[in-house]
Amino acid sequence: MAVKWEKIEKNVGVLEFEVAAEQVDAALEQAFKKVVKTVSMPGFRKGKVPRSIFENRYGVEVLYQDALDILLPVAYTEAVREADINPVDRPEIDVVQFGKGETAVIKATVTVKPEVALGDYKGLTIEKKDFTVAAETVQTELENLQKSHAEIVVAADDATVENGDTVTMDFKGFVNDEAFEGGEADNYQLEIGSGLFIPGFEEQLVGLKKGDEKDITVSFPEEYHVKTLAGQPAVFKIKLHDIKRKQLPVLDDEFAKDISEFNTLDELKADIENKLKEKAEHDANMYKEEAVINKAVENATVEVPDVMIENEIEVLMNDFKQRLQQQGIPYEAYIQFTGSDEEALKNEFRAQASTRVRTGLVLEAIVAVEGIEATDAEVTEELAKIAESAKMDVERVKSILEARDPGLANLKTDIKTRKTIQTMVESANEA
Repeated sequence: MAVKWEKIEKNVGVLEFEVAAEQVDAALEQAFKKVVKTVSMPGFRKGKVPRSIFENRYGVEVLYQDALDILLPVAYTEAVREADINPVDRPEIDVVQFGKGETAVIKATVTVKPEVALGDYKGLTIEKKDFTVAAETVQTELENLQKSHAEIVVAADDATVENGDTVTMDFKGFVNDEAFEGGEADNYQLEIGSGLFIPGFEEQLVGLKKGDEKDITVSFPEEYHVKTLAGQPAVFKIKLHDIKRKQLPVLDDEFAKDISEFNTLDELKADIENKLKEKAEHDANMYKEEAVINKAVENATVEVPDVMIENEIEVLMNDFKQRLQQQGIPYEAYIQFTGSDEEALKNEFRAQASTRVRTGLVLEAIVAVEGIEATDAEVTEELAKIAESAKMDVERVKSILEARDPGLANLKTDIKTRKTIQTMVESANEA
């Protein structure tokens, strides 16, 4: 195959390639066999019209588009491989020459993966951060555990509402002295300090007693999802029925036995400390990785084609829709509730998409320069982890990935990228 590649601007070029006359004629024959099934002519059964008679009647040109559809995917892929380019978008095809018994000449305008000019990426200096687990942190975690196992009890009749209490109340909201839809409830339970209500509402309940009634004055936020209420002052008439508060368990050995597999409070605290240290170590590693990656990306020069960012935005949008679906929230309902739209959401993802694409390109370039590879042992180890997580046989996982191109290639890329990042981290200096 004759192939010619010529850049016409930074990340766009023209790929010109030829397809032999024999292949063109073979594609025309395939196209005829497809089309003739739908053709009816006097004297012939459907699908049995000879090709010569078909072409005399309709002309061979009616087969050209179907033949191109048959030829192009294979021919374009081969031309891309021979030109050694990496397209990032569908090409714009221009058929220069195509005909029966002729060599086809095709031009494809192609946006390709940009070249990356790497700056410093090893021996980088990053800001030193302390991830030491303090004794106060362990105590705070223990107290959080204590709060999570608190018993909810009804407060005394003369008790007043405090932050953290759960109250049961009736309320009815008014805007301009008129009740509004959705602003009324009976025996509603609200935890004070949760921030679930309009700002300023919960604070005005503090100090009230069981049986108290009060008019609470607030204003709806300017960005409130119900447009008719956004920014409007409102009055909520409330009646307080009861107050419940948390009764904390005593932090002693019995507490440790009740909520864990440990026999003493000291053993429980030691376990909490170990887990916090493991998390701190993980957080420290993540910080270093993120810091060196950000520095390397900042030091590199790359012009990212808009289409790569748009494609990444679509990936982020699809991920977002899947998360909504997992939470049982229809995407259309979310759009309506937030008052947003598809274009606004895409714009929100644009900066993240740009960063992700730039980062991916820079890391890919570093992997290539460093010549880092994924060994067979590393691939086998990674397959074993996937198999264990999915509760599947390793060979089964491998066969699935091999069948889903570029599944196994992506796995190897992930391994190479992780090794590269680790190399960058090990060479970095903290100051």
